[in-house]
Formats: sequence, C-alpha cells, structure tokens
Amino acid sequence: MNAKSITGQLGERRTRFALSSDSAHPLADHWRVSEFVALTKPRVMMLAVFTALVGLSRAPVRLDPLTTLAAVLAIAAGAGAAGVLNMWYDADIDAIMTRTATRPIPRGKVSRFEALILGLLLGGFAVVVLALATNLTAAALLACTILFYIVVYTAWLKRTTRQNIVIGGAAGALPPVIGWAAATGDLGLEPLTLFLIIFLWTPPHFWALALNRTDDYARAGVPMLPVVAGKAATTRQILIYSGLLALASELPWMLGFAGVIYGVIVGICGALFLLFALQLNRSTGADRRAPHRLFVFSIFYLFVLFAALLIDHGSGSFSPMRSSHGGRGVSVHAELKSGAVRGACCTVNLSEV
Repeated sequence: MNAKSITGQLGERRTRFALSSDSAHPLADHWRVSEFVALTKPRVMMLAVFTALVGLSRAPVRLDPLTTLAAVLAIAAGAGAAGVLNMWYDADIDAIMTRTATRPIPRGKVSRFEALILGLLLGGFAVVVLALATNLTAAALLACTILFYIVVYTAWLKRTTRQNIVIGGAAGALPPVIGWAAATGDLGLEPLTLFLIIFLWTPPHFWALALNRTDDYARAGVPMLPVVAGKAATTRQILIYSGLLALASELPWMLGFAGVIYGVIVGICGALFLLFALQLNRSTGADRRAPHRLFVFSIFYLFVLFAALLIDHGSGSFSPMRSSHGGRGVSVHAELKSGAVRGACCTVNLSEV
C-alpha cells in the first residue's frame, strides 16, 4: 500500500469521525439541557408550585389568566433558582454522599460557575417577573425565600446545627404565603396556617429519610439529628412533631377556612401519620422499613392535605368575590389547579435536600 492510499484512508476516517461527531451534537445538546434542568430539582419545584397555587387559588382576589400564569412561572423559576444555588454551594458534600453523587456538578456535567450563573439569572428573573406581574410584597417574599434557603439554610444551618431542618423548613413553607400575597398584596391568617403545617411537616419528613442515610450524612460532615443524637432521640422528636402536625393540620377547619370534608380527611391522615411515627419510635435500629414507610407516607400526607383544601374549596374558590378582571381568571385557575394536582401526585419527592 503506497503513501497516497494510506493518506486517503486516513482522510476518509477523519471525515467519518467528523460526520459522526456532528450527528451526535443534537443528542449531546439534549443531555446538556437535561443536566441543567436536573439542577433545578424539578420534583421539589413541583411541590412549591402546587402549594403556592393552593394559596393563590384560595385568596379572596382573582387574577386574570396572564397574571396567574406569570405568577406561577415566577414561583417555579424561584424554586428552581433555589435548587440550582443549593447544588452550586453543596457540590463538595454532594460528591461525598452516595445519594447525591450522581447530581450534575459532582459528575462533571455542569461546572459550579455555570450553576452559579444559572441560579442567579433564574432568581433575578423570578423576582422581577413576580414584581411586575403582581406586587412588591409577593416579590419580596420570593426573594427572601430564595436567600433564606441559600444563605441561612444551605450555607449556615445545614453544616453547623442539628436544628438545620427545623429552622430551614421555613423556606419550603413559604410558597402558599407567596401565592396568597401575589393575589392580595398582603398576608392573612389562612396562608400562615398553611405555612405552619408545612413547617411542622418538614422535620419528621426529612428525619425519616436521614435515619436511613446516617452514614451518608456522617461521611459528609452534615450534623443531621440522627448523626449527632442517635436513632432513639430522632424518633422521639419525629413523634412529637407528628403530633403537632396532626393538630396544626386541623386549623383550616377549626378556623373556618375549610369544611367538614377537609377535617375528616385530614383527621384520618393525621391518625395514620401518628401511627407510623409511633411504629418508628418502637422499631429496632436495624429496621429500615419503618423510617422509609413514614417518609413515603409523609409525601402522600402533604399532597392529600393540600389537594383536600382545593377540593373542599370547590367551585366556591372561583366565585366572583373580588375581581378587577370580570372573572376572566376562572378558567386558567382551574386548569392550573388540575394540572398541579396531577403533577404533584406523580412527581413530588422531597428527598433532595
């Protein structure tokens, strides 16, 4: 074989490689986009949107369709920004923990700088859009939620105190308050009761997860309660918070914000929550099923509670109480509410701390 033929074969191989590389670009771009989407913690975002929509739909003020859509989009973007910035800051411990080692930054699919820029852009976009579409009160609450989750919880509490989840849970409890404020421009007792419910729900939910991830958190140096206090102390705290949650969950009915249907549903679910918490408290250290059972049920519990609020509110939620837009917001509220319920039922999973 002469030099000319060898050169020709090499040229053909380079051409085939270039063509195959070009053909792979669309797929590579697709996976690249999916990695950025994963940074936003879509499941957590879905729950934030769902609970915010409950606050928005139960408010005594109706927004027009475009404003409602803009508010939901802004809240989703704000939740996504918090997720991205959380992964940006926690990239070092995410690489150590088995549960989080497959996230985009530890795998090298997205750089920390790219995540930081994306998080800042999403957060800025969310706050500005919510301010322009609704009001400054809602925008300020959204901005404070993002800052609290990143600065107070992620950068400070998570790595320094066993109360990280207890105090940090305030960030995850604010979306229904933001939704209410987006519609009314102020706060009220009803959204604050929803805040309290999520706030009390957060510790037993995450501690149940942490009980089966103790080694992971210990290896990463995260002082979750099971790591620093042990299983017995953690299960006692879970039982206490479960009791407080069951009581707080009845507040919407006791205060007249919800009807008997809601009260009965939440009463049954609260009893089951307490039962699972009691079983966990009595379980042995080697039993991994009891904490997992409570963790899974806690997700179901929160979804059912907020879905019951929407169902109980029923058509009255969309009656023309106060509307400056002649009731034009009814259809978009109904569509968003139905979609959020279906989406939350299918995808909510709050294990991505």
